[in-house]
Amino acid sequence: MELLSNAPVHHSVPERYVFPPDKRPTLLSDDHSPDVAFPVIDLHGGALPVSDHRRRHAAEEIIRAGKEFGFFQVVNHGVGECVVRGFREAAAGFFAMPAEEKLPYCSYDMSKRFRLATSTSYDRGETRYWRDYIKFRCYPASDENARHWPSKPSNFTPRLVEYSAAVHELAQTILCLIAEGLGLDGGFFTGDLSGGDTHMSINYYPPCPDPTLTMGLLAHCDRHLLTVLSQADVAGLQARHGERWLLVHPIPGAFVVNFGHQMEIVTNGVLASVEHRAVTNSAVARMSVATHVHPTDGCRIRPASEMVDEAMNPAKYREFAFSEFMEAYDAADASREEVLESFRINHE
Repeated sequence: MELLSNAPVHHSVPERYVFPPDKRPTLLSDDHSPDVAFPVIDLHGGALPVSDHRRRHAAEEIIRAGKEFGFFQVVNHGVGECVVRGFREAAAGFFAMPAEEKLPYCSYDMSKRFRLATSTSYDRGETRYWRDYIKFRCYPASDENARHWPSKPSNFTPRLVEYSAAVHELAQTILCLIAEGLGLDGGFFTGDLSGGDTHMSINYYPPCPDPTLTMGLLAHCDRHLLTVLSQADVAGLQARHGERWLLVHPIPGAFVVNFGHQMEIVTNGVLASVEHRAVTNSAVARMSVATHVHPTDGCRIRPASEMVDEAMNPAKYREFAFSEFMEAYDAADASREEVLESFRINHE
């Protein structure tokens, strides 16, 4: 497997990474769409009593942002800066290791608990994406998950345990606020809906000699419930807003949050899963750390009864097991409309 993280510096984009003109990125300048900005929500440390007006305000802001954008950023979230920096340094250290030390982890087998690969599982041998990545189960830190984690660099596992526990707590806080903002019970998302192993995707995008020719990651929606992303200070994430792709500008110390398909289905379309993608840059490497909250495989997914009105707003999706959705998502190559069509109820 030829990894970009161990390749010599490219002075031009190799042909296998060059996209057809109609599929190349639109690179947005900093002043593009100054009237549109993804909301930034203050969580006030993440631990507010239900009666606190700041908690109610944060919940309302999350729902407003979710309906308008499907993306928002959170600050003052309770995850320590040293925790984030410590794990990001350990992850960067993994990508910086010599190729022979990473070789045992290289695999396109999606069943593996920890795997390193390049491009994407959905390219089907066509144009390649300008990234290396690792995917693995990061929480809980059970023996079954931890035994697959790399032994090098030596700080990877302790930093991961600390980081994933803190982000798990943050994700549960956000889910509780979402439930409250929708008028559901605060514990609505606890249990099977968010009780599967938490997965992590760490994407490494080396500097690209010509970012106008290639992509870092294809446009897609996430298959699970919720994503909490650390992108640090290097831009590259774009989210669809109407007919445009907007850059999610990095904010120091912030996490980016977006909804997965399961959130859209459970809320009966109120909070949509929005397409997003990654573009490259020619100046510096970029690394994103995405934490994905999953239902359990056997969890039965359906629109919440509180979000359905048979006369005014009937259920848009049929009930299914989460494992069935995972299979449909892979079969649809991550296509938003194709995968949702498999579960949509057509009301005549």
